[in-house]
Amino acid sequence: MALSTQKTATPVTVFKDGDFVLYRDPELYWTGQSGHTFVCKVKKVWATGVYDLTALASRRLVEFVKPDYMRLLPPIDAMRDIDTAPLNGDGAADGMTAAALAGLTQQHATANTPPELPGPRG
Repeated sequence: MALSTQKTATPVTVFKDGDFVLYRDPELYWTGQSGHTFVCKVKKVWATGVYDLTALASRRLVEFVKPDYMRLLPPIDAMRDIDTAPLNGDGAADGMTAAALAGLTQQHATANTPPELPGPRG
């Protein structure tokens, strides 16, 4: 019986400045400590392929992070409550965040405003 020496490669994602990511601190994780996984924003991309992150909750700088310990948090996930919100019926907006309600209110106001006609030519 032959042993397999193949490795399963995880595709490496390239992150950009300003991306929101979920970061898992490997030292805290492997030592069983709490608080090992948290949301960050990419602050700097180094040419060596590592990243500097800012932890959103604490504003703490996390330096020289390998991309293997990061996962992109896509905008679609952050906006899902707006995209799937029921817009009719009593209490339809109860489960929505304030930001989602503000966005929908602004979108509704813009959609119901007739376009302005250009002024007379002189």
